[in-house]
Amino acid sequence: MAPVRLPADAELPLLRARVSDLADRALVVGDPGRAARVAELLDDVRQLAANREYHVYAGSYQGVPITVASHGVGAAGAAVCFEELARGGVTRIIRSGTAGGMQPDVVDGAIVVATGAVREDGVSHQLVPTPFPAIATPSLTLALQAAAEQSGLDVHSGIVVTGDMFYPSDVITGVDLPMWQRAGVVAVEMEAAALFVIAALHGIETGAVFAIDGNPLAAKDESMDGYDPYREVVTRAVDGALTAALDALIA
Repeated sequence: MAPVRLPADAELPLLRARVSDLADRALVVGDPGRAARVAELLDDVRQLAANREYHVYAGSYQGVPITVASHGVGAAGAAVCFEELARGGVTRIIRSGTAGGMQPDVVDGAIVVATGAVREDGVSHQLVPTPFPAIATPSLTLALQAAAEQSGLDVHSGIVVTGDMFYPSDVITGVDLPMWQRAGVVAVEMEAAALFVIAALHGIETGAVFAIDGNPLAAKDESMDGYDPYREVVTRAVDGALTAALDALIA
């Protein structure tokens, strides 16, 4: 079945933006506040819509039209954003967000460029069979890597794991993070696998870059006690990841 494309005069049902207002390149972030922060980096910016967690802006970056959209926390809700952007004609989507480091040297303040994602989310398995890979577009990944290196921060690249659970339960084990660490996974986050799968189904380019805001394996119980994503070291990494995403979008 061919991917759905909406007419130019259509309004996206949940993003509530008009298709004709979308650029062909989009930066997506989880937090609506972060979307507003990105909007401040654009020229000729205007807000297209604000519905639920989905806040959408239009502007230009170094003369190139850009759409910015927030998608909230978790793959299921984020998939709505990714799907509607693809249906609206966006051909390149980069996600910039925060993630937890999984390797001992991937620590607070570092940047991770994802080459692919382990599909431990719930939504991608309802779109394609389990053996289907979730991978980023190689050329876009290289552009993100080069842009991130310009930040002067510690940059890593590799496979991330996408899970649905943020706070662990003491009843049942969720994603087996120690196992994925042994497999070489570099970070854990909550939306990339859905983005990569949806982009593949629509035949569009995609990538993801993350600011590391902690390491869930540093605490033996993985309880997330003491988690604080608002420290200065994380803010610098967030800014570096956002700039890298914008630079790669227009490369």
